[in-house]
Amino acid sequence: MLRLVRAFTGREKIIKFEGCYHGHADSFLVKAGSGVATLGLPDSPGVPKAATSATLTASYNDLDGVKELFAKNKGEIAAVVLEPVVGNSGFIVPTKEFLEGIREITKADGALLVFDEVMTGFRLAYGGAQEYFGITPDLTTLGKIIGGGLPVGAYGGRKEIMQMVAPAGPMYQAGTLSGNPLAMTAGIMTLKRLQQQGTYEYLDNITGKLIAGLLEVGREAGHKLCGGHIRGMFGFFFTEGPVNNFGDAKKSDTEKFAKFHRGMLEKGVYFAPSQYEAGFTGLAHTEDDINFTISAAKEVFQSI
Repeated sequence: MLRLVRAFTGREKIIKFEGCYHGHADSFLVKAGSGVATLGLPDSPGVPKAATSATLTASYNDLDGVKELFAKNKGEIAAVVLEPVVGNSGFIVPTKEFLEGIREITKADGALLVFDEVMTGFRLAYGGAQEYFGITPDLTTLGKIIGGGLPVGAYGGRKEIMQMVAPAGPMYQAGTLSGNPLAMTAGIMTLKRLQQQGTYEYLDNITGKLIAGLLEVGREAGHKLCGGHIRGMFGFFFTEGPVNNFGDAKKSDTEKFAKFHRGMLEKGVYFAPSQYEAGFTGLAHTEDDINFTISAAKEVFQSI
């Protein structure tokens, strides 16, 4: 995807957001989220300065910061890459003004807008976050669900951009595992299941019940908590909030989260092992599962 945005625009610089994680390619290991944030690692050793010199960073939900970067680098930015709902700094929702503003800025400057929908794709809606928010990026990256949970990665976008990719165009791409038949079969069957009526209403219902229950029993036990959900994606922070960016997320009590996580494990519930990771529900989860989780959380919250 990175190679493509640079090939299409003839520009090198990209903008990413602090705490967002887009895989461990050299260019993206700048103020990254996910395991990088969880482990408190600096920008990774082994990455040449040249690999990240064209990577600019801004704070999520800060449209003025993005405008400032474009003003200082006019005509040089190939793309803005973001998680349309952050999952790698915990669950952070964009403001409407932020997403719409970035779409307008990129169009005006001739830069591309890339949605990293590895987490949000097929999870917030069948058409991903772009369908949910009504904003169409120029390129989209996908993973996870598109392969039915098997190892997979995909990218796509506007026809004139994709025609840059070999053999249709001059930008080379190849891979031994491209179009792996097992992953593609799993992905096709998963997508068929998601097309069934009531899928996203069900996910929204059980996830809403889960996060509301967790916040209620946690606050009753005296903990400062904030959180939310969209369809099958959720998250909560051990801080009063609100959390609008990675800086806000870092105000969370991570030691308390660690105690909560271990306590829930002992009760038979496995949350993502980091304050900086979103959670997901699936169609296999039942009302009983949700009730069991909330009941277990009530005991754990009271014990920490």
